[in-house]
Amino acid sequence: MSCSRTDFREALKGTSPMCCCPRVRAVFFILLLAAGALAGPTDPAHAAPSYGKKAVAVAASKQGSPYAYGATGPKRFDCSGLTLYAFKKAGKRLPRTAEQQYEHTRHIPKADRTAGDLVFFPRGATMGHVGIYAGDNRIWHAPRPGTTVRLERIWSEAVRYGRAT
Repeated sequence: MSCSRTDFREALKGTSPMCCCPRVRAVFFILLLAAGALAGPTDPAHAAPSYGKKAVAVAASKQGSPYAYGATGPKRFDCSGLTLYAFKKAGKRLPRTAEQQYEHTRHIPKADRTAGDLVFFPRGATMGHVGIYAGDNRIWHAPRPGTTVRLERIWSEAVRYGRAT
């Protein structure tokens, strides 16, 4: 059975039952899937807060800024100073240190992470490092003395994720 352009037009108008033409059904199914993918997650727990996206953009704008222990910007940063600065510019307040920031966030599983979430790296009993999740298993962070703010792949599985509240 073949479908004509008229079949497609009638299906679009709603005057032709879609069950009559397998090609029409297939096209509508593909369109439905595409619309769902473009709409993104519908569960609010999985949706990235707008301030998280802004924080990613702020951190990215600081690429190349030198690391300085205890620095909170705007020209130099340590790891938690970068997250503090980026979220403040995005309209969200965070405490000063990585450990305090971890305690201040809602902890989320890896499967629920989205761009703008915080990525914490444990060191012993505390959080020794923090960055901002940029998507695609990468973070914006100020790594250590002698380096600059940069985008880097997450190098460890032993990380924890938090969402600013």
